[in-house]
Amino acid sequence: MKKVWMTSVIKWLVLPMFLVSVICGMPTATKAEESLNLNVDAAILIDAETGKILYEKNADASLGIASMTKMMTEYLLFEAIESGKITWDQQYSVTDYTYKISQNRSLSNVPLRQDGSYSIRELYEAMAIYSANAATIAIAETIAGTEENFVKLMNEKAKEMGLVGYKFVNSSGLNNEDLQGMHPASTGASDENIMPAKSVAKLAYLLMKDYPEVLETTKIPKKTFREGTSDAIEMSNWNWMLPGLVFEYEGVDGLKTGTTEFAGHSFTGTATRNGMRVIAVVMKAVDANGMGSYKARFDATKALFDYGFAQFSKEEIVPAGYKIPEHETLSVEKGKEDTVAIAVKDPISMVIKTNEKELYKPVFTAEAEKLEAAIEKGTVVGKVHLEKTEGTDYGYILDQATEVDVVTTEAVERASWISLMFQGIGKFFGNLWSSTTDFIGGLF
Repeated sequence: MKKVWMTSVIKWLVLPMFLVSVICGMPTATKAEESLNLNVDAAILIDAETGKILYEKNADASLGIASMTKMMTEYLLFEAIESGKITWDQQYSVTDYTYKISQNRSLSNVPLRQDGSYSIRELYEAMAIYSANAATIAIAETIAGTEENFVKLMNEKAKEMGLVGYKFVNSSGLNNEDLQGMHPASTGASDENIMPAKSVAKLAYLLMKDYPEVLETTKIPKKTFREGTSDAIEMSNWNWMLPGLVFEYEGVDGLKTGTTEFAGHSFTGTATRNGMRVIAVVMKAVDANGMGSYKARFDATKALFDYGFAQFSKEEIVPAGYKIPEHETLSVEKGKEDTVAIAVKDPISMVIKTNEKELYKPVFTAEAEKLEAAIEKGTVVGKVHLEKTEGTDYGYILDQATEVDVVTTEAVERASWISLMFQGIGKFFGNLWSSTTDFIGGLF
């Protein structure tokens, strides 16, 4: 009896401890995200294919972006090339403005000759690889005549893209104080470009989506500017996560660093692994002692990349031909059949946490409550998207969920005029009977 009593006591003492250990040890999305321990003012991680947001921290706060600004300059350059406004071989003649800025080697620059002429491709490579500021201004002048006009284009394009919380004051990302009094007249002498991490990620997403060739240049670790001439300068990419550089990370091929006193050490990076590409943005990264450094921004980016590639994968959640529960048919008027079968036309895949597939459910939105015959097979009758039933879902960088069509899986012929007549008669008497019973019932 004593042995049984002692066993019961031990069980009751051990059980709470066991439950606490189990609960504390359960992996959750919140704990996984908190374990990143990012020492940054803001950060975001997205899937580069769909724009699905995988992680964010303070991503809506407008902060300094420094040379990440050049992604907008790159976008406008590619757009101008595409439209035929300028060409890669077009020559740029150095102005007093670009000459003076280029001679300041304390800034990131390739020195330009005062009487020199440079191709747009040369200037672009200097901008994309070496973050050359005077070369960036030269591109702005080529496209818009003056940097002042180019800044207007930048802000207009940002609005068109749906970016928020942004302000562009120059083409390079330098603080206006570094422009030796030659900054755009409509801007302040100490102004600097700002944007939230979410908008930076959206800009990077659109740049890579519309002009994927940008990665052919941003992935170059080192290149010689004006090779074979007396002006030759070795350009080492500031993205030290590229192959062969200090913080090499498998799969990295872009995109743009940014560093000023105001913006701190920031970076928009992209990497691909196992068929999945992600974009990470870190802003004002610091180390454990609160000091900003190149290492701090690449450490934070590495943590985001590791999190994305380890925790997420692309999963097919809804297969093609899937019949949505409670929405397997739609009502049909004037048809030989009263209903028509419907199903999802194409599969829906999403980058999600590997263990959260069951948390997503399809949500159907019909274009109309009823259809009128005749109806062909394959007629689009609505859309379906996915919603998460538990936990945080950050949504998409473009503020829209992935939707696919829902279509009819069979045809419904229109009923003959005789059938329609009898349907009409039946509906008339049915409505009459309903009205009569309602009237009589109201008397009592």
